[in-house]
Amino acid sequence: MKIDNCIVGNQFAKSISYDENAFISTEIYHTLSHTKEPLILRGFVSAWPAVQAAKLSNDALVDYLKAFAVDQPTFVFLSEEYEKIGYLEDFSGFTFEPAQSTIPRVLDLLKQGIGKTLYLGSISVDKWFPEFRKKNDVVFPPGVRPIVNCWIGNKNQISAHYDVPRNIACCVAGKRTFTLFPPDQIENLYVGPIDVTPSGRAISLVDFEKPDFQKHPKFRDALDSAVKIDLEPGDAIYIPSLWWHHVRSHSNLNILINYWWRSLPVHHGYPDLVLDHAILSLRGLPEHELKWWKCLFEYYVFGEISKTIDHIPSNLRGALDPSDENSIRRAWLEFAKKMNR
Repeated sequence: MKIDNCIVGNQFAKSISYDENAFISTEIYHTLSHTKEPLILRGFVSAWPAVQAAKLSNDALVDYLKAFAVDQPTFVFLSEEYEKIGYLEDFSGFTFEPAQSTIPRVLDLLKQGIGKTLYLGSISVDKWFPEFRKKNDVVFPPGVRPIVNCWIGNKNQISAHYDVPRNIACCVAGKRTFTLFPPDQIENLYVGPIDVTPSGRAISLVDFEKPDFQKHPKFRDALDSAVKIDLEPGDAIYIPSLWWHHVRSHSNLNILINYWWRSLPVHHGYPDLVLDHAILSLRGLPEHELKWWKCLFEYYVFGEISKTIDHIPSNLRGALDPSDENSIRRAWLEFAKKMNR
């Protein structure tokens, strides 16, 4: 493994090339677990047969993928006018309409060229392309079980958003440009609604290709922290948890496979649900009460674990001890009971 520093945008990122293609060794996994910045993985999946087919032609790639694809209806994003997946300018709706098609049909339309934006996002590889991972996969260390999804479309823009899991996104076909921002730039990205969204995640309302700095002046500050990375077929990018990323797909046929995995085991629950609950329960409280709740969160959630539990006998620490799986599971059951009252 070779790690080189290179300047990307206004930040440093690491460009990694691998002798063992698409294999996450313990050493590499340790690097990913402790990095706070995106990593470029050049040529990471270049040996995948799907990537080799993509480099031959769109026809070869579509034929290869159709051999794995399930021929059943699924939802797709379809837009007659817009390449951007987001809101209409007057917020009266979205820039796309949901439609139904099959994956083989979508692939044929993209191969032939279609005068519309056609986009399939976050579809399970194991469900919709059975057997694909037997020949095209990233090997993780034992015990790490990522969620593997496929993203298919032609030229489009995916508005800046964040994901909770860590992410390795592998470019199979087409060129993609990722523009990424650290989590602390949220205030400068003009984030839209959390309960009316194009696909479940709150997105930046800024038009990245034609930013209106009079309407969104703080976006200039966000750009000072931006990391911009181009991916070609065979390349991959590691995106840390909660990093904002805008994705521009440049080609008439773009295929990406991504791997999501969590920092903690699933029995710890989902942090985004905690955020939703906190917004619903705490927003609107008097300022002095919010201050005290902040103290509680600092002590129980964001502070050092040792300061919270070291003075408590080990047999009584319960769910305060993140290593006590049984207590955490019991606590979630009790929490579910409370929510259903």
